[in-house]
Amino acid sequence: MSEIVNVHEAKSSLSRLLARVEQGEHITIARAGRPVADLVPHTRVDLVMGLAAGQIVYERGSFDDPLPDVAALFEGR
Repeated sequence: MSEIVNVHEAKSSLSRLLARVEQGEHITIARAGRPVADLVPHTRVDLVMGLAAGQIVYERGSFDDPLPDVAALFEGR
């Protein structure tokens, strides 16, 4: 369970609270005894864009051309 601190305490000791969060603790900030926010360790997620770069190829002009068997169905063949 996380520790609950009031807003005044959080404002006056934010650096100390952040150091505790860096160590893995979860801290809940409350106003008048009601939880308002949680301080939790940040989880970094590296997004890699373009993983399939160069692996997907199509010939220009043919991407939107109808497939022969589908065209034949539409033409009644």
